[in-house]
Amino acid sequence: MTQLDSTLQMFKDLTDANGIAGNERAPREVMKKYLAPYADTIETDNLGSVIAKKVGDENGPKIVVAGHLDEVGFMVTQIDDKGFIKFQTVGGWWSQVMLAQRVTITTRKGDEVIGVIGSKPPHILPADVRNKVVDIKDMFIDIGAASKDEVLEWGVRPGDMVTPYFEFNVMKNDKYLLAKAWDNRIGCAIAIDVMKALQNEKHPNILYSVGNVQEEVGLRGAKTATYKIQPDIGFAVDVGVAGDTPGVTAKESTSKMGAGPQIVVYDASMVSHRGLREFVLDVADEHNIPYQFEAMAGGGTDAGSIHLTANGVPALSIGIATRYIHSHAGILHRDDYDNAVKLMVEVIKKLDRDAVNKIIFD
Repeated sequence: MTQLDSTLQMFKDLTDANGIAGNERAPREVMKKYLAPYADTIETDNLGSVIAKKVGDENGPKIVVAGHLDEVGFMVTQIDDKGFIKFQTVGGWWSQVMLAQRVTITTRKGDEVIGVIGSKPPHILPADVRNKVVDIKDMFIDIGAASKDEVLEWGVRPGDMVTPYFEFNVMKNDKYLLAKAWDNRIGCAIAIDVMKALQNEKHPNILYSVGNVQEEVGLRGAKTATYKIQPDIGFAVDVGVAGDTPGVTAKESTSKMGAGPQIVVYDASMVSHRGLREFVLDVADEHNIPYQFEAMAGGGTDAGSIHLTANGVPALSIGIATRYIHSHAGILHRDDYDNAVKLMVEVIKKLDRDAVNKIIFD
């Protein structure tokens, strides 16, 4: 395996951690550990979102850079008499990427039980059914138990978290990184490294690096965390669709891995704030930081909740083009991460009170 530098080790620690919406303890502890050397304070809101604070100018505006801690996964809902487990999706899943995939069930005690997603075998299906996609409601998880009693003996109960079973890997081209949960541990990593990059830099504001909970089930944690902070400006750093795989047309997506962070001009949760968007683009151009534009008719990011907090928060979503999101494994490009961190750092250095007032009132 490739020797991991400190950033790659952080990626591994964040993505290998298991945490669906409502059960983000493991990734939260990882994020807190990495923020601790650079933050003035670290606290959580009552739902569990991490809020790290670094004061540049105590009279300056409050700036939020937020990833979200939760990944898409499942929840145990029923255990049948034979020991098979029914489950509920937590976050958006496409049924075609689920069958025969390994999963981890985390029990209340923290034990991990490995299973596989199964269904009725195609060999016994009628011909007209065999080529159809299996409905998620007809799938189950097999953990190798002989009975319901055995499942219960192992500590598995309804409500337990189920996550994809996958390990972080650096690919043969070491710019390409393969992992589960890039959505959105990459955003959490950006929030960490932005604060790290500013540890010895003056910045004319108060920076909040945030790991929100429960994004995948309706941008929920961002509502409470942003309300607690009451920021002047908000950035959601998340993944976006990479359109550089076979079959994707330019009409569907023009984003390419390695071409720079995505500036999301529109999605289903928010119309990007014009003044803030133009401010960020000017900074990127000034520092020769590559970027690309993205618009998504569906989906959204925590910026959709951030911008509606209190009397309104100018917000923008910055994306990392990622292949195969909402599946067991995604791929993204190291350069996009580095350039996203660089862009956020340069933006924060310039976001003084006058700049924020111009963004809001111009």
